[in-house]
Parts: sequence; structure tokens; C-alpha cells
Amino acid sequence: MAASNEQRPVRTTCPYCGVGCGVLAETAADGSVAVRGDPDHPSNFGRLCSKGSALAETIDLEGRLLHPEIHGRRAGWDEALDLVATTFGRTIAEHGPDSVAFYVSGQLLTEDYYVANKLMKGFIGSANIDTNSRLCMSSSVAGHRRAFGADTVPGTYRDFELADLVVLVGSNLAWCHPILHQRLAAAKQKRPQMRVVTVDPRHTMTAEIAEIHLAISADGDVALFNGLLAWLHDCDAIDRRYVDAHTTGIDDALEAARALNLEQVADLTGITCEELAAFYELFAATEKVVTVYSQGVNQSSSGTDKVNAIINCHLATGRIGKPGAGPFSVTGQPNAMGGREVGGLANMLAAHMDIENPIHRDRVRRFWQAPTIANKPGLKAVEMFRAVADGRIKALWIMATNPVDSLPEASSVEAALKACPFVVISDIMAETDTVRHAHVKLPAAGWGEKDGTVTNSERRISRQRSFLALPGEVRPDWRIICDVASRMGFAQAFAYRSPAEIFAEHAALSAFENDGQRDFDIGAVACIDSAAFDTMAPFQWPRTAPDAPTESRFFSRGGFYTPDRKGPVTYIDMEGPIVVRSRRSSAVWMRSSTVSTSARWGLRAALRPATSDGHGSIRSRR
Repeated sequence: MAASNEQRPVRTTCPYCGVGCGVLAETAADGSVAVRGDPDHPSNFGRLCSKGSALAETIDLEGRLLHPEIHGRRAGWDEALDLVATTFGRTIAEHGPDSVAFYVSGQLLTEDYYVANKLMKGFIGSANIDTNSRLCMSSSVAGHRRAFGADTVPGTYRDFELADLVVLVGSNLAWCHPILHQRLAAAKQKRPQMRVVTVDPRHTMTAEIAEIHLAISADGDVALFNGLLAWLHDCDAIDRRYVDAHTTGIDDALEAARALNLEQVADLTGITCEELAAFYELFAATEKVVTVYSQGVNQSSSGTDKVNAIINCHLATGRIGKPGAGPFSVTGQPNAMGGREVGGLANMLAAHMDIENPIHRDRVRRFWQAPTIANKPGLKAVEMFRAVADGRIKALWIMATNPVDSLPEASSVEAALKACPFVVISDIMAETDTVRHAHVKLPAAGWGEKDGTVTNSERRISRQRSFLALPGEVRPDWRIICDVASRMGFAQAFAYRSPAEIFAEHAALSAFENDGQRDFDIGAVACIDSAAFDTMAPFQWPRTAPDAPTESRFFSRGGFYTPDRKGPVTYIDMEGPIVVRSRRSSAVWMRSSTVSTSARWGLRAALRPATSDGHGSIRSRR
């Protein structure tokens, strides 16, 4: 009987957004590729959005960077890597480790991110490595660390389906995270009693499934949720048992929240008192509430306070870490979470450890057997390019992103690159607005060619598997970074032969001297070999043992990652004097001491007024 030439589909992960959908990719004998949703992947259960469904159409070699280049001429890998290593080494020797920097991307796989972070922070000795995820996720990271003591997403996607109320703040799921929107819409169809509220200045497509759309003024979110916190207190919806046992700071937070009456909240948010009351009463009366927020919250000068204003309402009511209840940050890029896990931000260490903490620094240095460790935060994305412009950064390596297009102050970023003595860029495209300023261009692998892991918004680690041969002289990012590290004298620490070895080390570091003190722990897979890595199924962290639950949530019984293991309810004051310029009436809505919630805010059934005094490029193309 003749052998079959039929190939089995490869299970991989979509490279477009933080939902992390599973994809089945099939390559035909003629080289054509077909993709469909993976019905067994717990993020999408076979669904794909229009972008994921069209992935096969992005696979071609048009415009690809296929060979290393130095000053615009084709070069061999050895020549290019030698130049990168010697120039970075000489710059460090002459000007110190803070004279060099890496700017990386949520398009990298976790293994790429890990070795880049290890090289910069543990062997070069600077924390000047930051990521384009800074632009979309750093507010959530800071808010999580402030409230939870760690960058922890408490819930899971299933909570969207289990909730009785889903509040979407600055999040247009229908366009930006379509599969989550589909899951929410399907759950709502099955349970018509479920309610959805959208908080967005615009009436987006997502608002079509909402019972309430709050057309909030720009940057009104802190006032909205401070007002909600005060309302929850006034209607006795605070979970005193949870608050007393597991949190701190509630009284101070309430003092700040109660500084605003309802009319002032209305003025600051652009939402009428009637609409506010309807939303606040619905939130207060519903036990299972999920508040989903995204770039409309994060990409703001007050983004961290917005995040904590939302989290405060969940901590105060104990609606966190329970099925169908909790605050939920939805990430933008496919591996923004993986980057956060390995310390890809300039103010973090690997495995969710803190660069400001000397115990954490010593632990990571010992684990890596590194000659040094960065002892202070590095330059963040925008600051980094300002340092390039003023000459503090003299050698810069950009990986998998196009900052001339994506960063604020784009013209200044381009001017900085033009002035920089040495710019290295790893990318798949031969010409972008950033690549054209490179002294050295390094051809990197794209989706379908590279192999490793990504982590989605619900802490689920999935494999991204290769199903295409590397074209030309293209190499995976992890290998490029390790080759440079070896030439800089660190060969022993970067002698990885496969992504599986890097992932195993990453997992081992997560469990190293942990004992439940850190949230990120995937020690159960620290001894994984290449065969097991190849077949590894998606799983959520933490995974401390092979038989750990397949679905996990945090903080329903406290256990925060702060020194006292309690979660701070954050004091969030409104900056500056509150100027009330009402567009609805001249009435001031006063709190009173009567029993009903509405009355406490000066609202009667008819809402009668009281006295009047007037927030990269996607590597998916082959």
C-alpha cells in the first residue's frame, strides 16, 4: 500500500491580538496554506475573526528581508553578528552599560523575550530594555502591582460567560477582540437576563449588545468609578467581611471617593445623573460582575488611576477571583503577557520579580549565574528614544516593531534614529519607516516559521508552532540574540539548542525560591523536554504541579502578593479643584441621610434636584 503524503494540520496560535486563538494550519503539496480555528483550543473553540481567518493570505515573500545587511549591502551572518557584538561591547566598555538599549515587541515569542531580557539585565547589566507593550499595557501592570502586589490578571475568559453583568470600559470588543465579543454575545443570547454596559465616548459596534451605553467624556473614568465606590458604600453594598479580612485602605479610598457628589460626577463624566444612578444601582445589585477594560483606559496620562478606580470597586465588594466576577484587563498584542512574565518592561525583572527589590535581584542573578544584574529601572519607551536623541544611548537594537510609526512624537523618534551612531534592527520586512535607518539589518522569522510560546490575556500559555521552512537566510529571534550574546563573551549562559530549552529555564526560574510568594509559577513544566514541548497543550498559569486545575482564579480568599498579603484599596484623589459646569441643569445633587440609595445622593423617584447654587508591525507576513 502506498504511503500517504497527507500532512496533519499543525496546531498553532494566531499572531494578531491578546485573545490567543488556536489555529490549525495545513500546508498542501503545492506549498499553499489553509487555516481554520482549532475547535479544541479553550480560547476560541474553533472560532476565528476576519483577521485570523485571512492569515493564509499574509503568507508570502513579498518585501521580506531575507539576508543580513550592513550599511545597505548584503552581508553574511558572521560578519553582521560580529559587528553587532563588537560595537555593543565597545560602546559598553567606553560609555557604560546604560549607553546601549533594546526596544522589543509583543510580537516576539516568550523565548525571544526571555533571552533578550537575560542578556540586557543580567549580562550587560542595564535595564534599558523596554517594549512597545509599554504603550498599551503599562497602566494595567502598574495598577495590578499597586492593588495586588503583582501583575496578576485574576479571572478567566469563562467569567465573561458566567457573569450577570459585564461592564466594558474603553473596550470595543467587537472590533478589537472579536472572539471575546462573540463569546459574550452567545452567552447573552443563552441567558437574556445578562446585562451589558459599555463605557465609551463613542457608540461603537460593541454598544449594540448593551442595555446601557454611557457616553463618557474623555478621562472621566476615575470620576465614574470613584462615584461608584461612594455609591456602593452608601447603599451598603460593601462586603465588610472580605474588606476587613483581605484588604487595607478602604476608609481613605472612600474619603477620596465621597468628595464628589453625583452632580459633580455627572459634570466630570458628561453622563447624566439619571444614567449614573441606573448604572450604579445595577452594579450594586448584581453579585456576578466582570469589568473589562482595554486601551481606552490604559492609553491615558491617568491610566493607572483608572485601572485602580475600577479594581477598587471589585475589592470593596469582594467581587474578585470568583466565577463570573472580577476586573479583567484585555491585552492588545499576541504576547504582551509573555513579555510581562519575563520582565520585558524596563522596570521589571523576570518571573514577575521586582527590579527595585534587592532580594529579587540577587535571586535572579544567582539563578542566571550572571556576572551582574541591573540595579535600577531602565529607560521606558518614550524616554529611551529621547535618550537616543540626546546621545545618552549610543547603540540601539530594535526587534519586531516599527517605532517610527507606532510611538508618540514619531518625527522625533525618526530624528533620533538618524542621529544614533549604531542602530540594529531585526525584522521580517526589508523596508519600513524604521528599518531604513538601520546600520545592520537582521532577517528574522515570521509567523508560521518560528517556534515557541505566547501567553494570552487570561494567563493561558499556548504553543506557536512552525509549519513553514525558514526562507533565505532568516533566523529565529532567540537564536540571533544568543549568537550575539555568545560573541560578547557569554556563550555558556546562552548555549540553547532549541526554544524548548529556553522555555524550561524560564519555567524553572518561575519556581526558583518561590514557595507561593510569587504569582507566576509554572514549575510543573521546568523539566520539559523537546518531545513534550512539541506536544504541549495550552494551559493557564500558575501550574505548580502536573495535576493543577485547568482553570484558575486569584484572590477570592485574599492571598495578595503584598508584604501583609492584603490588597490595598487605592486612594485616588481627583487632581486640582473640582469645577462644576453642568450641561444638564443648574441643580446640585446632594447626599442626604435618608434610607434609600437614591435619596442619599439627593435622588428621589423622579430624580428631583435639591437646592440650586449653581491611551509594530505584526510579524505575520512571510
